[in-house]
Amino acid sequence: MTGIFRGVVPAMVTPFSDGAVDEEALRRHVDFLITSGVHAVLPCGTTGESPTLTHAEHARVIEIAVSEARGRVPVLAGTGSNSTREAVEMSVHAKKAGADGLLLVSPYYNKPTQEGLYRHFKEVAREAPLPIVLYNIPGRCSVEILPETVARLAKLPEFVGVKEATGDLNKMIRVIELCGPDFLVTSGDDGLTLPLLSVGGGGVISVAANLVPGELVRFWNLWEAGDLAGARALFFKLLPLFRTLFLETNPIPVKHALYLAGRMGPETRLPLTEPSAPVAEKLKALVAEWGASA
Repeated sequence: MTGIFRGVVPAMVTPFSDGAVDEEALRRHVDFLITSGVHAVLPCGTTGESPTLTHAEHARVIEIAVSEARGRVPVLAGTGSNSTREAVEMSVHAKKAGADGLLLVSPYYNKPTQEGLYRHFKEVAREAPLPIVLYNIPGRCSVEILPETVARLAKLPEFVGVKEATGDLNKMIRVIELCGPDFLVTSGDDGLTLPLLSVGGGGVISVAANLVPGELVRFWNLWEAGDLAGARALFFKLLPLFRTLFLETNPIPVKHALYLAGRMGPETRLPLTEPSAPVAEKLKALVAEWGASA
């Protein structure tokens, strides 16, 4: 299976300083990820605190990611919304800014039917024709894109894949079964990457790759080279790191770890807060263990 967003794709954090987007730290982070060998970058996803970015900030973060990537890797821009009109507007902007594809989360809060989901995504594709990766995360959105709906959308040329964050490997297998080997099913959970690859998945949209991109790329390269034993050993070595980064709501732990590693400031935006003291201590040990300093 080949695909533009196959492999290791960091779901990038958005650095803040004094309440504003820290554009210089963002540029440094994009460059760090790319020079570490990742296969694409994803601005304005959940890990990028997209729900608390203003529309102007959202647009600017995507512009910076495209500008700093300089064509070295594709840019998959998060442009989802629970308003179809807003999703269209953000997607049209991303296309004009030079993004290579769109990540579209299922509309949250208003809980559309499967038909509503289908029409929502189809309308964005009509207005902003770019390769689209669906983002299926019912734990945050309270609505799931069922495998049959994914398969229905996969028949349209713009829809090239889905980021699966259901935590349900059986559902992911069903998507692969219905959509075939050319449709990208990528893990939205670092800890399920190896199991998903084993049944035909095509990579990971990763939180941990913000902190240790080189290790995730090394894992991917071992898998691609057919070294299952090596990939499995590295995966199990990384599992405690994955778990630590999800001890509290993402991106609280990973952003604090990046701060401890000297890569950016620690700011998150309310309602997200700094990590609790016990989690902060575990993150300090994590950064020391992995040598994830600037």
